[in-house]
Amino acid sequence: MAISCQPRPATEAANPAARSTRVAPDAQLRETRWVPRQIGSKVITVPANTREPFLLLRADGTAEGNGSCNRFRGNFFTETPGALQFSPLTSTRMACPTLATEEEFNRALAQSQTYRISGDTLRLFDATNAPLARLEAVYLR
Repeated sequence: MAISCQPRPATEAANPAARSTRVAPDAQLRETRWVPRQIGSKVITVPANTREPFLLLRADGTAEGNGSCNRFRGNFFTETPGALQFSPLTSTRMACPTLATEEEFNRALAQSQTYRISGDTLRLFDATNAPLARLEAVYLR
């Protein structure tokens, strides 16, 4: 049995950068773990011994997540393409060092009217199309 190596297409062999310009598909809005990286103009950092905040939008229309110290749950609505609104979210009420960031995250979700996904980035906007938050898809292994 003879095994042969297939050469790379001439354009790929001549230009290695062509291989790295492939664009990944956009992440799915639902059933993706979204982690806030920026809320308003504030870059989100996670202090030691705290949980990373996240948002998970389920296929059944429920929204759940963690603001960093408190879990939250509610519903979300996407009645037209690009629209994203949340019902009032219920939350536990524990105090923690990242409570201010958690409150900003909850306000951004409450003000959300529209969204855009580009690759692994979800951006939320208010009714005037002002940016509220930038979240990143984090895939569990």
